[in-house]
Amino acid sequence: MLITPAYAQAAGGGSSDILQGLLPIILVMVVFYFLMMRPQQQKAKQLQATLGALRRGDRVVTGGGIIGTVSKVINNDEVQVDIADNVRVRVVRSTITQVLAKTEPVAAKDGKDKDAGDKDSAANEDESLSATSPKTAAEETPMWKKLLGLR
Repeated sequence: MLITPAYAQAAGGGSSDILQGLLPIILVMVVFYFLMMRPQQQKAKQLQATLGALRRGDRVVTGGGIIGTVSKVINNDEVQVDIADNVRVRVVRSTITQVLAKTEPVAAKDGKDKDAGDKDSAANEDESLSATSPKTAAEETPMWKKLLGLR
């Protein structure tokens, strides 16, 4: 029994079939990396940078859901957090999951920076005044839009 030429030709093309079979799997892995793994790695790096920059006065949320204010940075691994009046707990830094509010760094006390600080404080006062009196959507809508029934 001899092998016919049609069967002999089909047996020789096996390497391209393997490549065609692996190509979709490789494509799925690349898409999975860019959509799932890479954003998670970037988020972890950002959290590590935020935890490294913790200082006194920052409002934080722990892994257990406790909200408090950092009262003291003990060392690289631990911080002391105020969770109520006269209630302080020591928390491992890695259990902090979110920083709600960052405190501003202490400004320099030079004469040069004082003038710039006065300008900044005046701008901050203007912003705080506008923030204390929020406008409703009706106050912000121009009259011509109200007359036409548009928002």
